[in-house]
Amino acid sequence: MALAARLWHFLPLGRGAAAGPGLARGVAGKRRWCCTWRLRGPKVLGNPGAFKRSLLFSALYYMGFETYQAISRAAVVHATAKVFGVEEILEQADYLYESGETEKLYQLLTQYKESEDAELLWRLARASRDIAQLSGTSEEEKKLLVSEALEYAKRALEKNESSFAAHKWYAICISDVGDYEGIKDKIANAYIIKEHFEKAIELNPKDATSIHLMGIWCYTFAEMPWYQRRIAKMLFATPPSSTYEEALGYFHRAEQVDPNFYSKNLLLLGKTYLKLHNKKLAAFWLMKAKDYPVRTEEDKQIQTEAAQLLTGFNAKN
Repeated sequence: MALAARLWHFLPLGRGAAAGPGLARGVAGKRRWCCTWRLRGPKVLGNPGAFKRSLLFSALYYMGFETYQAISRAAVVHATAKVFGVEEILEQADYLYESGETEKLYQLLTQYKESEDAELLWRLARASRDIAQLSGTSEEEKKLLVSEALEYAKRALEKNESSFAAHKWYAICISDVGDYEGIKDKIANAYIIKEHFEKAIELNPKDATSIHLMGIWCYTFAEMPWYQRRIAKMLFATPPSSTYEEALGYFHRAEQVDPNFYSKNLLLLGKTYLKLHNKKLAAFWLMKAKDYPVRTEEDKQIQTEAAQLLTGFNAKN
């Protein structure tokens, strides 16, 4: 209801404009309606029956007005999307995303959480996840947000299975929810995650992010601790596995598609080369990650990690 109230101010009636067809003038604001009711007062006070009828009429009138408001508020998102157009909303959302305005983006898109548009829904999944990643978000809030993000991503995929972004964010959100599940569920979900990343790449081979995420999948299973490998073998006949070389291939491929698109890709290139004992190339990519322009909170964290790795790297030399 708070959301509907906020959106109400954007509608013509909320700005004090003329009432539309089917809505009498004076109904748009309580002040005018109350004044109209008071004008009837002197005429009915001397007649108890008339006064009761007036009260009944006023109550019914008020209930009708409240019903109208409820219906109108329920239709606010749909109506607003029609007025402004989905394309305009998406353009505004993409601008806020590129500007690093995480909270403003989330506030914008949650207004359309009942939308049936896959493009809006996967962006909302991304925005929910980004809010969850902020340092000021509590663990309880984060858990709720990642669950919320998964639901939006799932709906986006249901609305459009040909959307590479819906596949990508569905896989990302499943991975996030896995942080709150046991190892069996996490390993089982790994197959689903890989499937959707691969589908995203198939649908759009030029999306560097999907390729990067496939690299992360490979890196994660390449460095899986021995005890987790043992558990995986006990639970699954063919547990997921990969190598650092395979991860490196995806990170380089992402960089070729869109050079310097993401600070984390640079960091992981450096870390993967460290795993492969290639110190020269590791230092090259870690330096690039450290010098990457800071636009988001994640960029700051990556810059710090790259600097720490370089410090430790140089100390050993």
